[in-house]
Amino acid sequence: MTALLVAVGALVGAPLRLWATRAALRHGRDAALGTLTVNVVGAALLGAVIGAAELSAGVVALVGTGFCGTLTTFSTFGADVHRLADVRRLLVAVGYVAATLVLGLVAAGLGWALTGGAR
Repeated sequence: MTALLVAVGALVGAPLRLWATRAALRHGRDAALGTLTVNVVGAALLGAVIGAAELSAGVVALVGTGFCGTLTTFSTFGADVHRLADVRRLLVAVGYVAATLVLGLVAAGLGWALTGGAR
């Protein structure tokens, strides 16, 4: 049953990640903006799931592992950094790394605290 819940969450998370990247490109932005957005949103949601200790293992599998696991992406983040550096946008690449780390950690912490994880 757990594997099925993970799969159902993934069926929603993965297309949303693709949509976010395509939305960034449609609006004339770098694809990295879509990746940054999903990584920060996913970190906040995962922080909230972890902070809500009363959630069942099924909800954690569905939302935490399935949805957040496919919404967020470390591999695309790494590829974005490499691509930016490769085209000599080094300051943008460094800023992207810093923004991803700082915003992701802050978002996860806020999600955790907002759901009572700081009890």
